Amino acid sequence: MPGIYLHIPFCRKACHYCDFHFSTSQRLRGDVLEAMKTEIRSRQSEFQGIEAGSLYFGGGTPSLLSSTELSTLMEVLHQTFRIAADAEVTLEANPDDLDVDKLRQLKDAGINRLSIGIQSFFDEDLVSMNRAHTSEQALRCLSNAAEVGIDNVSVDLIFGLPGLTMERWQENVWLAFSQPITHLSCYGLTVEPRTALAHFIAKGTVASPDEDLAAQQYEWLLESAETHGLPWYEISNFSRPGFESKHNSSYWKGEPYLGVGPSAHSYIDQVRSWNISNNAEYIRAFFENRRPATFEQVNDQEAFHEFVLTSLRMRKGMDLNEASIHFGEAVVGEMLKAAGPYISRGLMEQESHRLRFSREGLLIADRITSDLFVI
Repeated sequence: MPGIYLHIPFCRKACHYCDFHFSTSQRLRGDVLEAMKTEIRSRQSEFQGIEAGSLYFGGGTPSLLSSTELSTLMEVLHQTFRIAADAEVTLEANPDDLDVDKLRQLKDAGINRLSIGIQSFFDEDLVSMNRAHTSEQALRCLSNAAEVGIDNVSVDLIFGLPGLTMERWQENVWLAFSQPITHLSCYGLTVEPRTALAHFIAKGTVASPDEDLAAQQYEWLLESAETHGLPWYEISNFSRPGFESKHNSSYWKGEPYLGVGPSAHSYIDQVRSWNISNNAEYIRAFFENRRPATFEQVNDQEAFHEFVLTSLRMRKGMDLNEASIHFGEAVVGEMLKAAGPYISRGLMEQESHRLRFSREGLLIADRITSDLFVI
């Protein structure tokens, strides 16, 4: 089902690896939230007749919001859009925000799923990433969530960190498995331009990530998660059965989504749009009754590339019948011809009307995917 995303662009600290839009200053927080309410109301017609199956508060650090700030945003959302009674409502959170009182407030405000940015259970890794929490807080917040009855909890971990040994990565994952979680998201570290991490690597004060070790860590994760009852359902995501992220799955299925807030992206009726990544300009625009966004009509080539990219990220793979309906049998035939060498090498599998990566193919998924962009 379609989803609604809200970008909360505030953090206490700047993580060294992060290139998302955020500010460590809280000075404009109240005005940004007011502008977001205005944006929600002004975009009612874009989701006319659509029922949202998920709400997702991302960032930034949405757990910085007070219960009042969160509740008022929720109230405007429910006044403006049709939202399913059983909608998945996710809030990204940092462990240091999640004491028992705050968690009760979040639950009362309507949050029924947490995505907690733990990243590592080791203090030395957290310090190197400039994270705001400690390993003790990481473990405590998970028991706190269970105590208040939030039983749909996802944890984020990062592999491929400079200095992260296989042994420490395994202990990170085992610690996650031992906690009351339903979902695990694991991402390989990417060194993004213009981040502190990229600067440190360029200066030589931090080593570049070891890509071979990162691949070994990911390969071990795939096997271990399967045996612990959280099989992968998307390249970076693992879940107990029935707890797959509804919101993120809607992206991978190509369903429409509405994004609210500075830098938020939307995709509706083959039109992609994204708001300006500047808090002050975002506020000014909505106080002047205009939306500060860039719009792009998605052409057939872009639609095909996105379909290939997102569908192959899923464990079930690509529905070839659906691909033929949208893009034609000739295009699908050319794509299967390009996939042939990977199928013969055991890196992809074709079964009936499905095309998917094998376990080995996941390790070079990006390379394979680009070769299937036949138009």
